[in-house]
Amino acid sequence: MDAALAEVTVAAGLGMFLRPSRRGGPVPVALDGMSSLGHVVQSLGVPLTEVGRLLVNGEPVPPGYRPRPADRIRIEAVRRPQPLAAARFLLDVHLGALARRLRLVGLDTEYRNDADDPTLVGQANRARRVLLTQDRGLLHRRALWLGAYVRGARPDEQLHDVLDRFAPPLAPWTRCPACNGPLAPAAKSAVAPLLQPGTQRTYQAFSRCAGCGRVYWRGAHSQRLDGIIEAAAETVRARDRRSPG
Repeated sequence: MDAALAEVTVAAGLGMFLRPSRRGGPVPVALDGMSSLGHVVQSLGVPLTEVGRLLVNGEPVPPGYRPRPADRIRIEAVRRPQPLAAARFLLDVHLGALARRLRLVGLDTEYRNDADDPTLVGQANRARRVLLTQDRGLLHRRALWLGAYVRGARPDEQLHDVLDRFAPPLAPWTRCPACNGPLAPAAKSAVAPLLQPGTQRTYQAFSRCAGCGRVYWRGAHSQRLDGIIEAAAETVRARDRRSPG
C-alpha cells in the first residue's frame, strides 16, 4: 500500500452509502495529515450517525483520531438495538406516513413538513429528539446531536427499520396520529356533537386528543391498524430476543 494512503474497510451494512465502485472491498483513501477519521468517514459518504466502532489496526479509536499512512481502518455499523435515554423522534418532510405509524404505536413523534434543515437540527437538539430522515446531507450536519437514516421505501418497511434499530417500548392507541397529542378516554355524551349519526348509533367507546380535539373510535379500519401494531410489537420482541445479555 502506498505510504500516503490508508486502507478503509466498510461494514456491509454501510455499503449503501458508498459509491458503487467502492463497495465490496477495502477502499484506499488519500491522507492529508490534517483530517480526522470522522471527516474521512463522512467524505466516503457514510454519516457518523450510522457508525458504531471505528477500528484502526484492530484497535478502537474516536472519530477525532488522525489517520496515519498505512493505517488499516474498519468502519462498523451502529449496533442494534441502539439505546436511547428516551424514545423521542422528529421526522422530516418526506416521512409523514411513518410519523403517523410511530404515533399509532405510542411513540412521541414530531413531524415537520415546512422546516428547512437548520430548523430541523435546532428543534432536534433543543428537544433532544432523534432526527429521522432519508436525507444523507442532513445527517452530515456537525451540529446535529443525534440522527438516524431510515431504510426502506414504504412506510411499513420504514417502521420496521426504526423499531428494529431502537427497540423502544410501545404504547399503542395512546397518541393522536394527526398531531402527536395524548389520547384519553372520552364519554360518548361529551363527544356526541362531533359525531355523524351513523357513528353515534354504531360505536360506544371513544377517545379524544388533548391537543387538537380529534375524536377516535375503533371503526372499520381498526383491523388494518391492529395488523400494523402487531407487526410493530413483533419487531421489537424479535430485536429484544436477539440482543446480547
